[in-house]
Amino acid sequence: MDIQVALQNRRTVRLFQQEPVPDQDLAELLDAARMASCGGNKQCLRYQVIRDRGLAERVFAQTAWAALVQPKRNPQWGSTAPLNFIAVLAPVKGGTVCHADAGAAIQSMQLLAFAKGLGCCWLGAIQRDRLQEILEVPAEMQVLYLLAVGYPAEAPIAEDVPGDASVAYYLDEQQRLHVPKIRRDDLAIWK
Repeated sequence: MDIQVALQNRRTVRLFQQEPVPDQDLAELLDAARMASCGGNKQCLRYQVIRDRGLAERVFAQTAWAALVQPKRNPQWGSTAPLNFIAVLAPVKGGTVCHADAGAAIQSMQLLAFAKGLGCCWLGAIQRDRLQEILEVPAEMQVLYLLAVGYPAEAPIAEDVPGDASVAYYLDEQQRLHVPKIRRDDLAIWK
């Protein structure tokens, strides 16, 4: 897939089909993450791949979704929730560079997932303390983010808006999610 097509068309997915992602595809997402840029090539990130349905349900219970369109875009366990997650972990004393590394790794996973026909939601609204326990994360490591991964059950629409317009995502009359994106010319200063 052309990278520009992926960058323009990949959107966050919050509703998923109830079909697990094959292990091979999840492994390839991890390869995309490990090849992403990282500060000083320290490679501080580690990952937990959640495939077990019971564990996925417990992880899902520690997440919050789409605050601007609740409750209509809250996935429901057993019908529209993701069945797979990738937990992004970093050392507790890893510093802020680990968050930058996580951003690069997660974006790489999302782009590859899109190319494979998968959808993702990068989750930061999570109960980290509970996830530490549920995932049995060692004390020297911390959960930074979750990446929900699955087959999309929705197709959000990106739309260009001027820099002074609202960027709040919304549902239209047909319950399609629209995601406003500020136009390039309104967010860049060229010198």
